[in-house]
Amino acid sequence: MEKQIHIEPVTRIEGHAKITVFLDDAGDVKDTQFHVTELRGFEKFCEGRTLWEMPGLTARICGICPVSHILASAKAADAILAVRIPKTAEMLRRMMNLGQYIQSHALSFFYLSAPDFLLGWDSDPALRNVVGLVQANPDLTRKGIRLRAFGQEVISRLGGKRVHPSWAVPGGVNAPLSKDDHQWFVENLPECKDTIRETLDLFKSSFDCEARGVLGEFSSMYMGLVAPGGKWEHYDGLIRIVDQDGSIVVDGHDPSRYYDIIQEASEPWTYLKFPHYVPMGYPGGMYRVGPLGRVNVCESFGTPEADAALEEFRATTSRCSGKVFDYHYTRLLEILASIERMELLLADERILDPHVRAEASINELEGVGIHEAPRGTLIHHYKVDENGIIEKANFIVSTGHNNLAMNMAVKQIAQKYIAKGNITEGILNRIEGGIRAYDPCLSCSVHAVGQMPIQVNIVDADGALQQTLTQE
Repeated sequence: MEKQIHIEPVTRIEGHAKITVFLDDAGDVKDTQFHVTELRGFEKFCEGRTLWEMPGLTARICGICPVSHILASAKAADAILAVRIPKTAEMLRRMMNLGQYIQSHALSFFYLSAPDFLLGWDSDPALRNVVGLVQANPDLTRKGIRLRAFGQEVISRLGGKRVHPSWAVPGGVNAPLSKDDHQWFVENLPECKDTIRETLDLFKSSFDCEARGVLGEFSSMYMGLVAPGGKWEHYDGLIRIVDQDGSIVVDGHDPSRYYDIIQEASEPWTYLKFPHYVPMGYPGGMYRVGPLGRVNVCESFGTPEADAALEEFRATTSRCSGKVFDYHYTRLLEILASIERMELLLADERILDPHVRAEASINELEGVGIHEAPRGTLIHHYKVDENGIIEKANFIVSTGHNNLAMNMAVKQIAQKYIAKGNITEGILNRIEGGIRAYDPCLSCSVHAVGQMPIQVNIVDADGALQQTLTQE
């Protein structure tokens, strides 16, 4: 008979999902499916709109990642205008993206995931949240909240508001950086650096290599953009793919021809598509993106403290870590790198230049904008008519790239912890933790309509539903 267990608090992921666990005759896990049950439709909404509207329009895809979409959209529009944006505009776009990295990574780490591994996977779910974290470690949590607030303030001061800023535009940005805001950034960065140093020290002292295996480990390829020399890149660069040993599979690939190496498959049980590496097919062409992907594909961060921290990280694992839990570790490394990159930008006097936009009309009928959102490589691809009216839009969102890997993580964790059909709240939380490590933005990736809480179904070998556990 169907049994429902309602679990608090909420799942701590953006969007709504469902998991089905299939059991064999012995009651052990045979297979799993991670369902995203929301409707994808935003690409169709864009048809018939003008190119000039697209950055502001696509920013509304998501309230969590508006900066990511506005920048990718503006880059696609730059390609259609066939314009080289002013250097200062590029620097300011980079500045905003780094602010997005800091606020998004701090949100994922301190608010959504740290309660699990700092308070305990089996701890009281009523306290296993940011409020419980405040009670357990008020000083660190307060600093984490202030760190995220700094990232949000960067976005606000550059774009005029924290959510959906209408600032990056075709040809550049619509406002320069003021001297007052520049000074504010310079004065507040040291506190941010101190916070991330302290957090990294706590993380390294609390979680050895064995503890970091709690969410599974498996081989895959990794993808991200890299700058010349293989340096970590977050805004521009060329596509690199490496295998599980760090050997280069693809290097220097033109982002505007992403479709030569990336295609999407679909399954009837989820709206989220499955991007994969074309030569290896589906599902063999699985790769991972995001913090772990970028750290695994790059040679270095190119900044002193982040490079020293990267060397420590690589000393604890192979050249490419396959541990799902290491998404948290690499997220912290990227916060440190983002702070150091901000320091370099702010030290360059060109960042205060008032010339921040190039004017042009429609010169190409197709354009691709790719950059590294916090969750991974984000692709906007537009086709327009001679008047700049969108005829077709295609988005491959960061979370989508990780779909095969998220399914693999759920299966590994379920097989590790579920036996004879028995499941506890703590086991459910570990399964969710495997998803949370990727910090998925499900609404962003499928453009949500409606509501669906996360749900785990336990099904026996005959397909009969044995148990349902729901997060509401």
